[in-house]
Amino acid sequence: MTSATSSSPGPRAAAATTIGVAGGSGSGKTTVAQSILDRIGRDRIASLVQDSYYRHVEWSSEAQLREHNFDHPDALDTELLVEQLAALRRGEAIEVPIYDFTTHRRTEQTRRVEPRPVVLIEGILLFAEPRVRDLLDLKIFVDTDPDVRLMRRIERDTTQRGRTVESVLDQYKRTVRPMHLEFIEPSKRYADLIVPEGGGNRAAMRMMTALVRQLLEGEIDV
Repeated sequence: MTSATSSSPGPRAAAATTIGVAGGSGSGKTTVAQSILDRIGRDRIASLVQDSYYRHVEWSSEAQLREHNFDHPDALDTELLVEQLAALRRGEAIEVPIYDFTTHRRTEQTRRVEPRPVVLIEGILLFAEPRVRDLLDLKIFVDTDPDVRLMRRIERDTTQRGRTVESVLDQYKRTVRPMHLEFIEPSKRYADLIVPEGGGNRAAMRMMTALVRQLLEGEIDV
């Protein structure tokens, strides 16, 4: 699998502006990121998801898999993420890994992402990693109550990832909540903007959309 592929883009006046959207699992950060893409136009923004950079998990039983901590920064291939995010900032195309959440391994396929004036990336641990923070020009944290986040996680994992409610709750108690308190919640202090309640916050969405449009049109710089 190729981790980064150079292209031959036209002359660029400046490095791409990078926007990071972080928040706890189930906070609504994906809804915020997708809303920005839909409102601005997916052809104008290069989008990434931190989940694409999970490392392979070697497991042979469900019991062994339960012991793996997917919510710790070490579960992610931050080196590759930093490399590819920096490449997009320079105006180079990249080949993003495709992660299978049923096998917990990367597939052989990749997703090509072309450079754009704005790069948007979302993930739970973006602001917890200094090397990633240093590449983000604008940091948005989506802040949602824990009970709402848990309900959303149960619905997502049972309908999209083939999980049982019991397994989701077990993981939440063992790793999701402790890692949120240790890494994600403290990283909120690095945010430039804090958005309560995610995509349902219409005033915040209007403000962020206007901000991204101004960045694309060169009216402001961050």
